[in-house]
Amino acid sequence: MTESGWVEVGRGVFQRRYKPMDVSVIVVVGPTGLTVVDTRNNPAEAEEIVRDVDARFGRPIVAVVNTHAHYDHTFGNQTFAALPSVPVYGHHRIPQHFAEYEAPRLAAQQADPSREPDKDWADVVLTPPDVLVTTRATLVVGGRTLELIPLDPGHTDTDLAVLVPDCRVWLLGDVIEESGPPMFGSGSYPFTWPTVLAGLLDAIRPGDVIVPGHGAVVDRDFVVRQMEGLQKVADTIRASVTAGTSLQDLPADHDLFGLWPEVMLESAFSRGADQLGG
Repeated sequence: MTESGWVEVGRGVFQRRYKPMDVSVIVVVGPTGLTVVDTRNNPAEAEEIVRDVDARFGRPIVAVVNTHAHYDHTFGNQTFAALPSVPVYGHHRIPQHFAEYEAPRLAAQQADPSREPDKDWADVVLTPPDVLVTTRATLVVGGRTLELIPLDPGHTDTDLAVLVPDCRVWLLGDVIEESGPPMFGSGSYPFTWPTVLAGLLDAIRPGDVIVPGHGAVVDRDFVVRQMEGLQKVADTIRASVTAGTSLQDLPADHDLFGLWPEVMLESAFSRGADQLGG
């Protein structure tokens, strides 16, 4: 890592991994401005991004992109939305996802901070993107071309892949995670998630750089392995629902327990059973 904390992962594309949660923030540097991808967990953390970006790059922020709706990637949106003439791009389903998941959780924590004492959300105002992406779009921001690709439901139903085509860098949010196993959190789709990755792999070339939502950059082979693990989860859930069994009925040496902690698998099985009507 450089002294500033920013690592160049492709020509003019920089990643910084922020604590807590080892969340990736990416800056795409163009001749006339910067695009910031993901905004962290609250306004104070977003303001830290703004300061760090200014100190390292000294150019104006001209756009922001959310890779998906989850709080650790969007609860800093209000800070960037307050900047002059800075659009925030995101998947068109983020407002609905906010209404179903983030808004109730935020309201409950703000009413009683002891519910989630590790969350500093007192000043958060839920701020969805103001440019909602419904179909694949190519745009030029700050003098750099970006491709925004809404994905089918997987990690969430709000996942948005970003490709920087001139240097073949993919920004995939939590569709891929490196510093821990992929999270089956609020709004996940265990059965279609592997298919989403298969579709991305059709477009990802050998040698492309892939930036996950958490952790270090990875390559195409890593995505293949993660897709295979997610497919094992989907197949096991389907077999369990068909057999009328549960996660607790799996043998202790089952492959999945070596890939995911049990609490994450409980969430996956619950979501999967609901989606199968089991």
